[in-house]
Amino acid sequence: MKRRQRGLATVEFAIISTVLMIVLFGIIEMGRALFVMNTLAEVTRRAARVATVCPVGTPGYAASIAAFEGSGGGSRLISGLSAGNLVIEYLDPDGAVVPDPATATVAFVRARLVNFTLDLAIPFILPSIPMPPFSATLPAESLGFSRAGVLETCTG
Repeated sequence: MKRRQRGLATVEFAIISTVLMIVLFGIIEMGRALFVMNTLAEVTRRAARVATVCPVGTPGYAASIAAFEGSGGGSRLISGLSAGNLVIEYLDPDGAVVPDPATATVAFVRARLVNFTLDLAIPFILPSIPMPPFSATLPAESLGFSRAGVLETCTG
């Protein structure tokens, strides 16, 4: 009887360890996904904050600062994120989007994250997760002008 069960422990270990590794890597990936979601919420808040103090004509600068862009154009913090995923909108006191912020009264600045998908490191199970839309709206502050009326520089 002992001779028939010789490799049984090895087979049981292979089965159990495979399941254990899948669960372990799934937990790690879900933790990373939650980190990315938290960071994306911070990126939109940061984009709105930079846009409230920089001139109206520089939304690309606010988006690149908020996305932590490196010299290559991609984010140094989150793979696949770029300034193109952030939309900066200027709003009037009623909350409607201002078509030409240079000539209208801007009361709020909204930053939205669009078209971002998180690529997971575990293949075959779920290759990517589309991220929900993140948005942050802040009241407009200086929009590039100091109290003396001198334009602040927001060009990095």
